Amino acid sequence: MNNPKIWLSTPHMGGSELNYIHEAFDTNWISPLGLNITEFEHDLENYLSQNVFATALSSATAAIHLGLILLGVKAGDVVICQSMTFSASANPILYQGATPVFVDSEIETWNLCPIALEEAIVDTVHKGQIPKAIITVHLYGVPYKIDEIRAIANKYNIPILEDSAEALGSSYKGKKCGTFGDISVFSFNGNKIITTSGGGILITSSKHTKKKAQFLASQAKDEAPHYQHSELGYNYQMSNICAGIGRGQMKVLEKHIALRRTMHDFYVSLFENISGITVFSTINPDYFANYWLTSILVNSAETKNGINRENIRLALLDSNIECRPLWKPMHLQPLYENYPFYGNKIAETLFENGLSLPSGSNLTDSDRDRIRTALLKLLC
Repeated sequence: MNNPKIWLSTPHMGGSELNYIHEAFDTNWISPLGLNITEFEHDLENYLSQNVFATALSSATAAIHLGLILLGVKAGDVVICQSMTFSASANPILYQGATPVFVDSEIETWNLCPIALEEAIVDTVHKGQIPKAIITVHLYGVPYKIDEIRAIANKYNIPILEDSAEALGSSYKGKKCGTFGDISVFSFNGNKIITTSGGGILITSSKHTKKKAQFLASQAKDEAPHYQHSELGYNYQMSNICAGIGRGQMKVLEKHIALRRTMHDFYVSLFENISGITVFSTINPDYFANYWLTSILVNSAETKNGINRENIRLALLDSNIECRPLWKPMHLQPLYENYPFYGNKIAETLFENGLSLPSGSNLTDSDRDRIRTALLKLLC
């Protein structure tokens, strides 16, 4: 009999989620309204501790879309986006009829390269347009170069939409990710640090902006006794039931972060004396990562028998262990390959040589033993 599948990252329940779901049923608040939504938003606001306002939504993609709208992005505008990311960071740019301009990564954080970013801005301005927004990403929970990117954004007066989908619990110089953008978002998809089954949240520093987000997310219904609409709205609200899951998950957030970081430490120790394998880690103590997914770079010129990323992936697959290549950069995707790109080949090289390994907070000692055995059998 085959061993059970070890997944890359699966939902990890804390035990109290059903209490809030039952409360929603008992009070008949099944719609996208109710106490769970209000309290889940408050829980996130308190956790971030920066006088922010949270709006629970159906997904982080919805949050990015509303974020672009709230920043005034319209058809024909230009939005700069980190290329090394999941497509949900970029797709809402097209929803708005705007043009994405993709920027390469830098090798230290794997995130938006400040040098390439400024080059993209200068060239876009030279062509007659000022970018309307910069979408930054904390890849795999590792903060981007916050100070450098903010300095450039301020220099050209361009707002930042901070995609913290993977970075709940990460921080920079003691300040939580999700508080560095003019607008920020988190994801609560089933594979994230905590989950609402599906969902996201939009973070702003303005109560007025929160109200506008809520208005747009609920089909932009005007105040009237009948259904009246003066603006285009969206069905982006979070269910009160899903928010109940989120309330329960917030109680185990810190525990889940600690367990993800323990998985990262496991891999650091495992690969410590294996040539050709580098575990992606923060560059200095200013950066605190939740290590949502622990990822490695494979240098086949240094590994045993020239083993590469794909050899490792297939060997783990043979042992019924899931792993995944890094995000394929947006500028290499068929959908986006004809849009502007600035940089070199950092993101491309990361994609070719990088692999994300099982990182869930619910992995057991037995799971770790199987992972260790499969990797050492191949690499030693």
